[in-house]
Amino acid sequence: MGSGWETGALRGLAAGVLAGMALASAAPAAAQGLQFGPVGDGPGSYGSSNRSFARQWQANPPKGYPTISSANIAPTKAAIARYEQIVKDGGFPTLPEVKLEPAQTDPAVAILSRRLAASGDLQGDAGSSNYYNSSLEEAVKRFQEANGLAPTGVVDRQTITALNVPADVRLKQLRLNLRRLQGLVKLGKKSRYVLVNIPAAQVEAVEDGKVASRHAGVVGKPDRATPVLRSTIRELNFNPTWKLPPTVIKEDLIPKGREMYRAGKDVLVTYGIDAYSGGRKIDPASIDWNSSQPFRLAYRQAPGKDNPLGFVKINFANHYSVYMHDSPKDSLFGRSLRAASSGCVRVQNIEELAAWLLKDKKGWNLDQVKRIKESGRTGTARLKRGVPLYFAYVTAWATEDGTVHFRPDLYQKDGVGEVAAAY
Repeated sequence: MGSGWETGALRGLAAGVLAGMALASAAPAAAQGLQFGPVGDGPGSYGSSNRSFARQWQANPPKGYPTISSANIAPTKAAIARYEQIVKDGGFPTLPEVKLEPAQTDPAVAILSRRLAASGDLQGDAGSSNYYNSSLEEAVKRFQEANGLAPTGVVDRQTITALNVPADVRLKQLRLNLRRLQGLVKLGKKSRYVLVNIPAAQVEAVEDGKVASRHAGVVGKPDRATPVLRSTIRELNFNPTWKLPPTVIKEDLIPKGREMYRAGKDVLVTYGIDAYSGGRKIDPASIDWNSSQPFRLAYRQAPGKDNPLGFVKINFANHYSVYMHDSPKDSLFGRSLRAASSGCVRVQNIEELAAWLLKDKKGWNLDQVKRIKESGRTGTARLKRGVPLYFAYVTAWATEDGTVHFRPDLYQKDGVGEVAAAY
């Protein structure tokens, strides 16, 4: 596994893969005929200010409540009871494929009101007005935030897809995830721990039952899924060398190497990677990419601005060869779909997480971490006490404020098909 090819010096190799993923995720909506207007700031267009806000919100999510807290069990049970009643009452109305913005008038607005009233996001009677007013806008924002979408108030393709997940599917997810939570809450009682919720693509640093910091993450693509695991963080490597993992070598480097070899180019020279045989660096020109030779070599990339690991790598024992790390390219953190790695987890604002992990170690704070980043110095810092780490798969839960949260069933582990994985 590893950091994936869509960052740093290797970003070009992943462009086609990422483009394919984007098309795949957009295909259901496109097939349904969703039409989006030109860029602008008025009704009927998704303005640049909204897009900027959405990117910032995704990259810098609010702290919120811990996901695996024991305080979430009773609210999740209450959510199950609520959704049982919603299903009994006929479920949710289905929204048409029409983009809606505040101050817009459209027959679909009345359906939107009924849908949000049914789930409790819109307080009071839904009414039958076709006008998208401020109360409805706030309800849309509440729904979007609870579903991991930027609260813009614009009912776009992703929001429509999330709204149209049937109530009985959400009920199944809540029941399944209650069991997951019940198995995780004992872990959440630790005084300090780090949680990676894979479907949310977020990282929580939790201390004394409160979220100290929450970070946008990038997790594994569905065909290179980030594993569920439990471990302990014990050390951080600053400005590390990247040792290409077997999956990346086999599925990315060698195919790209052969393609470039046929074009008279060298993949190692192009991307600044060194090849080793028996621990000795070899001349890239001596490699026959059309033979089995490349499979017998080891590959490394030196620290630097294009190194996919960025300036810090967070280590923990596991059988999957995965780790958490920085990234030299942060544009992916601003997306709602952040499944783009080869299994490892990239962390936005990782300086804060690193400083939090090392705060019990004398002389370590955020300023020290930033100085190391700026200096480019290579080194290892071992934690005074290991910090428990959990990679979990939680797609539905409720928090103590009564909010019912859902995230895409990214790897389709919930047994409800693609309907809850398409936004």
